[in-house]
Amino acid sequence: MTSFNPLANILTQNKLEGATQDQIKAHQKWVKADEMARCYILASMSNVLQHQHQKMDTAYDILENLKEMFGDQTSAARQNALREILTSKMEEGTQVRTHVLKMMSLMNDMEVLGAEVDKATHIEMVLNTLPPSFQQFRLNYNMNKMDFTLSKLLNELVAAETIIKQGAAPVVLNIERASSSVQKKGKKKKNVKPNNNGAAKGVNGVVKKPKGKCFHCKQPGHWKLQCPTWLAKKKQDSGATNHVCNSLQGFQETRQLSKGEVNIFLGDGTEVAVLAVGNIALNFKNNRTLILKNVLYVPSIRRNLISVSSLITPELQLTNSEVNNFDIVAPLKRKRPIELSYTYLWHLRLGHINLDRISLLVKDGPLSSLKVEALPTCESCLEGKMTKRPFPLKGNRANDVLELIHSDLCGPMSVQARGGFEYFVTFTDDYSRYGYIYLLRRKSECFEKFKAFKAETEKRHGKYIKTLRSDRGGEYISREFINFLSEQGITSQLSAPGMPQQNGVAERRNRTLMEMVRSMMSYSDLPISFWGHAIETAAYILNLVPSKSVPKTPTELWTGRTKGGLFYSPKDKKIIVSTNAHYLEEDYIRNHIPKSQLALNELRGDTIPTRIFPSEHEPEPFMVGADIPLHQRSGRNVSGPEFETSDISLPVGDEENVEAPVHVPFEEHIDEVQDVVPPVIDLLALQPQIPEEVNTEPVCYDDALQDKDVDKWLVAMKSKMESMYSNQVWELVEPPKGVKPIGCKWIYKKKRGIDGKVQTYKARLVAKGYTQKEGIDYEENFSPVAMLKSIRILLSIAAYFDYEIWQMDVKTAFLNGSLDECIYMKQPEGFITNGQEHLLCKLNRSIYGLKQASRSWNTCFDQTIKTFGFDQCHDESCVYKEWNGKKVVFLVLYVDDILLIGNCIGMLTSVKDWLSQRFDMKDLGEAAHILGIKLMQNRKKRMIGLSQALYIDTILNRFNMQGSKKGFLPFRHGIALSKDQSPKTPEEIESMKAVPYASAVGSLMYAMLCTRPDICFAVGMVSRFQSNPGREHWTAVKHIIKYLKRTRDYMLVFQSENLVPIGYTDSDFQSDQDSRKSTSGNVFVLGGGAISWRSIKKTCVADSTMEAEYVAASEAAKEAVWLRNFLLDLGVVPSVQSPITLYCDNSGAVANSKEPRSHKRAKHIERKYHLIRDIVQRGDVVVMKIASENNLADPFTKSLSSTTFERHVEGMGVKVADAWL
Repeated sequence: MTSFNPLANILTQNKLEGATQDQIKAHQKWVKADEMARCYILASMSNVLQHQHQKMDTAYDILENLKEMFGDQTSAARQNALREILTSKMEEGTQVRTHVLKMMSLMNDMEVLGAEVDKATHIEMVLNTLPPSFQQFRLNYNMNKMDFTLSKLLNELVAAETIIKQGAAPVVLNIERASSSVQKKGKKKKNVKPNNNGAAKGVNGVVKKPKGKCFHCKQPGHWKLQCPTWLAKKKQDSGATNHVCNSLQGFQETRQLSKGEVNIFLGDGTEVAVLAVGNIALNFKNNRTLILKNVLYVPSIRRNLISVSSLITPELQLTNSEVNNFDIVAPLKRKRPIELSYTYLWHLRLGHINLDRISLLVKDGPLSSLKVEALPTCESCLEGKMTKRPFPLKGNRANDVLELIHSDLCGPMSVQARGGFEYFVTFTDDYSRYGYIYLLRRKSECFEKFKAFKAETEKRHGKYIKTLRSDRGGEYISREFINFLSEQGITSQLSAPGMPQQNGVAERRNRTLMEMVRSMMSYSDLPISFWGHAIETAAYILNLVPSKSVPKTPTELWTGRTKGGLFYSPKDKKIIVSTNAHYLEEDYIRNHIPKSQLALNELRGDTIPTRIFPSEHEPEPFMVGADIPLHQRSGRNVSGPEFETSDISLPVGDEENVEAPVHVPFEEHIDEVQDVVPPVIDLLALQPQIPEEVNTEPVCYDDALQDKDVDKWLVAMKSKMESMYSNQVWELVEPPKGVKPIGCKWIYKKKRGIDGKVQTYKARLVAKGYTQKEGIDYEENFSPVAMLKSIRILLSIAAYFDYEIWQMDVKTAFLNGSLDECIYMKQPEGFITNGQEHLLCKLNRSIYGLKQASRSWNTCFDQTIKTFGFDQCHDESCVYKEWNGKKVVFLVLYVDDILLIGNCIGMLTSVKDWLSQRFDMKDLGEAAHILGIKLMQNRKKRMIGLSQALYIDTILNRFNMQGSKKGFLPFRHGIALSKDQSPKTPEEIESMKAVPYASAVGSLMYAMLCTRPDICFAVGMVSRFQSNPGREHWTAVKHIIKYLKRTRDYMLVFQSENLVPIGYTDSDFQSDQDSRKSTSGNVFVLGGGAISWRSIKKTCVADSTMEAEYVAASEAAKEAVWLRNFLLDLGVVPSVQSPITLYCDNSGAVANSKEPRSHKRAKHIERKYHLIRDIVQRGDVVVMKIASENNLADPFTKSLSSTTFERHVEGMGVKVADAWL
């Protein structure tokens, strides 16, 4: 029989049998605490995790299991934490306490992951993240080897921040040799520290003034040690012949020295070697900088030394104000005292009267005893009595038009005009006093307006501008303006500073215009924002009325004939021009009561303009449709070819804000009554813009023969035919039986320069390839071209290594291709051989228009370039490379455009010469324009910028949105597009047919593909509705164009830093309103700029955010594999040997990309998307977590707030050009 003992069973189960009573109590206490901890942990878990862990006995077991599930202490996690610390930067204006606490938190996280970092490294990491305003703090720390903990560093930085914000700027430049705690041996100071003025402060902070007088100068308030007179006489020196530093930090223009080249002797007689020499900039609290030149770098020296003999100059003296401080003082130069005489004394007593009046006082008796002497120069008289010399009333007048042009810019105005204008500039002819006026949004537009003014007036009169007179405003003395005037042979006359009279004609013109505007606006009922139209009207009127300066009206002297008037017909809603009118204005004047409270002034100095936009009660601008026919008002017909409606080019744009056309005078040949109908015009837009030249090109051979430039077109066609004959492109043969020849036609194009002027006339003969039949006339027609992302990658590499970038163009490239098929073509129009009209052209070579022409040329070039030694890249068939040791040349082919990129000018020259021998080439020198993209390279900063500003201007002009408002975002936040917004009724569908929706989206698409990743998401959204777009969709397209107008000067910039490819991926969740599919996006950055980006609607519907992010990451991983392979093939990016980092902001997607985790949430995902796991396992890509606010792929999946969007855009390298040029 056995007895039952419960306590014995409990002790046996817990392995406590034989334990003492104290041990048992301790164990019971631990059991109770463990159970409480276990309950707390389980209570904080989700239901799924509770069910999984509730069977575990102890809290330790639960934590260990959680650590296995979620703890990531791998090397990659530590690297990620370290990278986040190293890339953190404190922005100017933020609080240093918040920044340092964040850095301490990041360092703590890094230590938790197992990284071991010493205290000194922690300090260096924090200091390296500080902004430039803490530069002096960093220099003091590095030069004086201060011993800080993170807590002490935080307190010191907070104190330094206070001093920086106060902005104290003492006259004396203080250089602290060590911290204030360094003192002489054997002496202690309690509650006293050095002060700038040499005094000391007690515990309560009250300055203790010395009692008694100075033993040196006998003046109270200081001791002899602080006496400036005694310090000036005392010789100060550190004993060093040269400046010596023991750290290279802060050095500028360092030159390394070979061992033994320069040695110095220390105070103890030791000889040490100097390793480098350079300059050091010492920054002081008062924002001054002292440059120490020829500083010697000696790492073995214990203290940094400043050589007084090398530092001081005749203008500087050194004083020692405290034990640990010395001051460099620039002594003031005293004015030489005036030799006082009694005459000068009476001059001062009598209020600075002149010497003649003093002589009268001597003569009349009051000062009869005074001996009159010549007065010395009295500076007070010069200052108090100085006046401007009288300005001549008249100057020399010009003898002919354009001999002298007066110009002045006015603004910014206190109220913004309709169209966003804040400035205006006038150009007035001196001979006729005829004036032009242009409204400006920015002062920088003045240069472009002058070029437009010059082009129009010189072509009108057949003469050239000789002199431009203006003030010294920055818009007139900019480098581009001065260079342009010099190139055009125009003399620039600038008025002297403070002498507006020298530019009196322009100044008076602007004053008169503003007076007229204020008067007219005060009398009218229109809002003040119409002042832009009013000032154009005033300028128009001034040209029609006589003045004292000229015998006739300016218009008569300028054009040689009088003009009619502009009239607005409220009934027909038309603006008409007529010389036959009767004015009925008495009733309007008699019954009119002025209502406008006018407050229109030019803002001066730092005044901030008040932007006043039209209110909801403001009259809407009057609209005139472009398709309304012209009406005749005088009963006479519009005669002759002198006037055609196509000659009038007026902006048709965004009806929300129409740009007021600048004042351009009417054409001289308009002597008949003609109607000018602007498609969109405001009530006071009285001066329609009529261009000098019609921008038309012939569409066929007959049009070219009737064109006014027929001679130039004939020359271009003959040149092209000579090229055809010399290349033996065809031979004339008898037409074979049963063969139907293809036709051909001439294509005409005017090549214009950046200024818009026609440079060359080009004619091209093209075959009518659309009549070819596959299998008979051609077999294959595919032809590769270089991908834009490949070009961006090579440009990023070129910026990093400062490679040369050259450009070439292959003339008549397609004529080099051979044909495998037998093709017959009709003889070209205008060049049919006499007597052989029935013969056909049997093509020996491919010409433009043939289906296989591009492929034939690409095959020919590929075979030719490989004979020179180039190797074709496996992952990019239009990129070739050639290596010669460390010398490399890359060749990029885009149809007939060639880019040569390399680090050896000799190799590049040889390649260029060899290509010129094989093909008819055009050497374009250093690359400036690539596929319509402007390339700007800053070799000094190793930066390359890609700009499409001119292309954006083309978009604005093409869709008549030059005068639209500027958009802040490409896609408005919170706006959703869907098919429900598409037109449904026949009337709605018919109205949308006139909208160029597809053309606009296609134009935006090219900008997005080349240099503008910031509009990728917006363009992707509007492109989904091209089959049936609605008004809301068209509004979204216009919103993108408005954004491009605001960001016209944005560039995609690549820099010489961080040549490591980094990828970002993101996805939204079921954002599509019609299909509930998600939008995914990714972007890859290299050298600080985006090289590849994408925003696309998924083909599948995701049922969770994890699935959406996982699918997006899989697509991005495939792009990363191509990118890594291409960079490996190029062989110049060493960092690509490691896996490419792909950042994702979804923890579940990151975990599942490494291995299967959640079966329930991922079991239905299509197998093809699991390719990412294989990519990760083989080491091509590593997927890492990133915070959503730092994910650069965010703008590719959704619309963001303006602040977040701009931050991400800048992170992709899309910046304003002025920020780095």
